[in-house]
Amino acid sequence: MTGTLARFRAAIATGGPPPDDPPLRALWLDAQGDWAGAHACVDVRDDAPSMWVHAYLHRKEGDLGNARYWYARAGKPPQQGSLDAEWADIAAALLAASA
Repeated sequence: MTGTLARFRAAIATGGPPPDDPPLRALWLDAQGDWAGAHACVDVRDDAPSMWVHAYLHRKEGDLGNARYWYARAGKPPQQGSLDAEWADIAAALLAASA
């Protein structure tokens, strides 16, 4: 899936099919309230985008030690802002990379 963050959010809101790309699919599922499904999309992947989403998911879960591990693996600093802002930052970066 390529496009803007606004288009991605609109597609989520209308319940369209999730993207094939595992990190974007994970964010899609997370936005639908399916944390476990989102985690399954990135749990065994070792690419930086998946590890970044993995870190976000563990931060959302409240497992900050595990989140810090995945941020380090992804080459990203641990986040402290709102989860919504982080989700949007990750989604925008992944969408831009796939354009």
